Amino acid sequence: MKTPLTGATMITLRDVHKSFGNFEVLKGVSLEISKREVVCIIGPSGSGKSTLIRCINALTPISSGSILVDGLELNDGHLDKLALRRRVGMVFQQYNLFPHKTAIENVCMAPVHVLKQDPADVYKRGLSLLKKVRLEGKENCYPGQLSGGQQQRVAIARSLAMSPQVMLFDEVTAALDPETVKEVLVTIKELAEEGMTCVLVTHEMGFAREVADHVYFTDRGLIVEHGTPTELFSAPKDPRTRQFLNQIL
Repeated sequence: MKTPLTGATMITLRDVHKSFGNFEVLKGVSLEISKREVVCIIGPSGSGKSTLIRCINALTPISSGSILVDGLELNDGHLDKLALRRRVGMVFQQYNLFPHKTAIENVCMAPVHVLKQDPADVYKRGLSLLKKVRLEGKENCYPGQLSGGQQQRVAIARSLAMSPQVMLFDEVTAALDPETVKEVLVTIKELAEEGMTCVLVTHEMGFAREVADHVYFTDRGLIVEHGTPTELFSAPKDPRTRQFLNQIL
């Protein structure tokens, strides 16, 4: 059973714009995400979903507007990025594991080298996290010895090793074959049920319907419509949302 939402705001976006040269990708996005909330962002390719989620982790600086994450203002020249990295974990479509490092070494690197935590303590926590993502016994395997789904779960454990308050997932199943998608989605679902604040860019509509508290539909750099999964999937109000869902459901 998922922990009830607290009502406290974890992430706030206010009129966020992002341009790459003359091309405006985000055209004034505003939203709020509460602690323990699970938000899914859906929409066609090129609608700004991945850019939006990268902005929330300050991997992509915004052009104008405001993003607050647990009280940190991201559009600030004095942003403490280490403080942000401790609050926000991110998992990408590509696993980005170090191929010459074992699973446990990949999980332990950032806490030891970035946070300067005790290696023995981090190792114990790393083993616990690999067990959490159902990779017990795989700690000494190299990425090349693991399936795509297993590598993605190592990537999730690696992000969790920083003890974040928010997890961002950017199309984390897009590079997986259908047989391994489920094992990754189960891991994310368990995190959501434990009360982790999660923001997912996803094309997995069934998963979004099942786990999300709130769903945002984006198109051409704007939030076209948002609501609960029941509202958005069963009774979309905007014609563009209906058109999109009719094509994929």
